[in-house]
Amino acid sequence: MAARDHKHPRSNRLPDREELLAYIRDNDGETVRRDIARAFGVRGAQRAELRALLRELEDAGLIERGQGRNWRPSDRLPPVAVLEVYDLDKDGEPLLRPVSWAADQPPPAIDLLAGPRNMAAPGIGERILCRLQPRGEDGYSATPMRRVDAKAQHLIGVYRQAGDGGRVMSTERRARHEMFVAADHTDGAQDGELVAVELLPGRRNGMTRVNITERIGDASAPTAISLIAIHRAGIPVEFPEAVLDAAESATPPSLGNRSDLRDLALVTIDGADARDFDDAVFAEPDDDKENSGGWHLTVAIADVAWFVRPDGVIDREAYRRGNSVYFPDRVVPMLPAALSNGLCSLVPGEDRACLTADLWISRDGSLLRHRFQRALMTSAARLTYEQVEGTRTGGSTPVAVAVIDNLYGAFKSLTRERKRRGTLELELPERKVVLDGEGRVQSIVSDTRLDSHRLIEEFMITANVAAARELIGLRQPAMFRIHDEPDREKLRELREVLAEFGVRLPKAKIFRSADFNALLTKVGDQPHARLINELILRAQSQAEYNPENIGHFGLGLRNYAHFTSPIRRYADLLVHRAIIRGLRLGADALPDDGLPDDAGEKFVEIGEHISATERRAVGAERDANDRYAASYLAQHIGNAFTGVIRGIARAGLFVALDDNGAEGFIPASRLPNDRYYFDSATQTLRGAQSGLTYRLGDNVEVRIAEADGLTSSAIFDLLDGGNRSPIRAREHNRPARKSRRGRRSKQR
Repeated sequence: MAARDHKHPRSNRLPDREELLAYIRDNDGETVRRDIARAFGVRGAQRAELRALLRELEDAGLIERGQGRNWRPSDRLPPVAVLEVYDLDKDGEPLLRPVSWAADQPPPAIDLLAGPRNMAAPGIGERILCRLQPRGEDGYSATPMRRVDAKAQHLIGVYRQAGDGGRVMSTERRARHEMFVAADHTDGAQDGELVAVELLPGRRNGMTRVNITERIGDASAPTAISLIAIHRAGIPVEFPEAVLDAAESATPPSLGNRSDLRDLALVTIDGADARDFDDAVFAEPDDDKENSGGWHLTVAIADVAWFVRPDGVIDREAYRRGNSVYFPDRVVPMLPAALSNGLCSLVPGEDRACLTADLWISRDGSLLRHRFQRALMTSAARLTYEQVEGTRTGGSTPVAVAVIDNLYGAFKSLTRERKRRGTLELELPERKVVLDGEGRVQSIVSDTRLDSHRLIEEFMITANVAAARELIGLRQPAMFRIHDEPDREKLRELREVLAEFGVRLPKAKIFRSADFNALLTKVGDQPHARLINELILRAQSQAEYNPENIGHFGLGLRNYAHFTSPIRRYADLLVHRAIIRGLRLGADALPDDGLPDDAGEKFVEIGEHISATERRAVGAERDANDRYAASYLAQHIGNAFTGVIRGIARAGLFVALDDNGAEGFIPASRLPNDRYYFDSATQTLRGAQSGLTYRLGDNVEVRIAEADGLTSSAIFDLLDGGNRSPIRAREHNRPARKSRRGRRSKQR
């Protein structure tokens, strides 16, 4: 066998670097050379080559020696890596981290040495290829080789007036330092104003010199938090005048060749604070006797393509934005309000243009057939999730009870199909920031997930599947929503961490979402269930938009394309245009709102762009929520909370509070007096003298020591927590050495 069964490949040849590294990782990260030689059938003179290969991996920083003669994967950085400048320290020196470094983990200490003479000092956001040399226990010296990406970012800070100009205090969590602004570089900024700055060469009184490029707003205002997130991410806020004029001059279409659905009891179901309504639903029993117990669904979606024509001024701006971005205090829309909240929004009582998916499903939820058409509709009611859920316990709605009952009947069938295909079922409560009348954080609550949420989700998924199938059948360019299976490295890391909870993740060659579901069912009633859900989520690949269809792992679907939210996602608008073109839905009256002839040639580039804008939006939303959470904690300095350790690094512990999910950091220097060692394999931090050990999932009690919403920082003091048993790393989960030898004997 070709050395893929890493426990005992029996290849009778010297393994290559990748095979050897995979073997060491898959054997719990600890194995001796004799076992490696036996596993691969290495004999005679090849043993010397094996020793040389092990030294080569060690020199590359990929493996290291553990206790005794064991080899294990190393958590050191490789000798050559691409680093990015994520901020400047108080002396103006660049702070570096590997480009793939997790944003919520403190990076190692990296000193940037002098580079080539023609290489200027790097700015924030720039990337540099560097040679790395270990320095001390967890630090590195980096010698620059060349720039990889010269695109620098602007920095956000708070301006303070001074006699010689002013100072700007960075709002970055890891580098809250002062920067110097000359009097002629302030752009008229007022004291306490939030500003964007660009770095200037040279220094003044030991401070980095900057130029104010934009005045953002009052740093003390509640709106400052979302504004920081928006500007840090570079999200466009203001629409150009030409775009606003084009949107405001748009007119609704007449019935024309559209189907007339204005008498159909279509309803929108959204959150109570929703502002744009791009989907409406209706369900009725299927009258086809061949489909007894089946359903006919109608999913009506705002016909954005009619208003946003390819390569028009609105289209170019929508493409630039890629998607809408949602914050607790505002929405940054993809389309101007005249469309997103006006002509495209399916508000009740108003005629609206729509593109509908008629879906016929079986009793067991299988999609039997579908039909797409352009129509004119009038929403019968704007319902909230809570209203719809309330009908199950006798509550009332503006529409007949039968309308809601039919929706739930169709949902019940779709639920059977969801279970059959094995959709990944992660139970992770969403946290919602609640603001008071002045825009300040009032509370952070769990957003309860109701059956009405799941109902809409299943209807939208089914419509998206139908859209993908339709485009494949029509041989039209399609922008698929794809989600790859987790890669081997992520599964290996997940397997090691889960082992610390006594949870075994099988080493299957092919993993399905149903396999994760089976594991989650087993741990559902365990204290660490929530953290295990989170760990499994971290191990997943990132979904993206791509014309190459590889399916959607998380949903367990072979064909999937976003169709249901064209007001807020550019990908959906592309799918609408492709359907319009393929079915010739605009061939007579609307010849120019389908997909252009050459659009498919650009889909790879477009997919990369809108995937990037989606990641930008997700990052900005998370950034804002973190800052709001820190702002909330700032109101509770000195208060004690219980929480759970959700992350561990050399520098300390990341703790999520039980009550509100807000997170903070306990520096190792604030832990009980000792020298602490980090074990990346077991994700533990252990005191050298006391044996006090901190693990993922440990319950702790903390006190809020510091918190600042503008910098998104929260520091906790530990009041109680940790295991005081002086045990060795992994001892609590590892079989005795004798049993390990016995297992190897059986393999032989």
